[in-house]
Amino acid sequence: MGTIRAFIAIELPLTIQEKLGEVISRLKSQNTYAVRWVPPHNIHITLKFLGDVSINNLQVLTQILVSETSRYHPFEVTIGGLGAFPNLRQPRVIWVGVQAPPILETMQHGIETETHRLGYGIEERPFSPHLTIGRMSHNATQDDIRQIAVILSNIRVEELGSVSVEAVRLFKSDLQSGGAVYTTIDIAQLSH
Repeated sequence: MGTIRAFIAIELPLTIQEKLGEVISRLKSQNTYAVRWVPPHNIHITLKFLGDVSINNLQVLTQILVSETSRYHPFEVTIGGLGAFPNLRQPRVIWVGVQAPPILETMQHGIETETHRLGYGIEERPFSPHLTIGRMSHNATQDDIRQIAVILSNIRVEELGSVSVEAVRLFKSDLQSGGAVYTTIDIAQLSH
């Protein structure tokens, strides 16, 4: 049977995607050629990266999502702030922050636990909600990294707005020459 690359995430509204696009444009204008920027329509709050998923498991994954999300009522998260992993001095992943109530972490932990029972790995790092907007290129030099660190420390990203989290999606990721293309496979609504 076939497999697909898949992940579980919260999709962002177009207004937030556009504001993230403006942030990326500001950063791009600073000669940040050593960064691979994420197209705004591909930015989301990742809850669980699954990797290769058997087509046979899709229905079970959907049932897990429906079961987990039905336990929670919709809630708000706030988008804003700029940071990097592992830190601003050695940026590898550049992100915009997500301030969320504890319910998001609780829901993510439930999804992590249930998908682990299906055989998917557990993320070693603690859950830290964020929006990845860029990654350092693999061939970035130490000078490139230092330059990006300076740029990031000098740019402020104010609050971009709030997002009402009402659903969680199972996405398929197709890696193509122009970058990744994400397609929604299923949507699990939070309880209303």
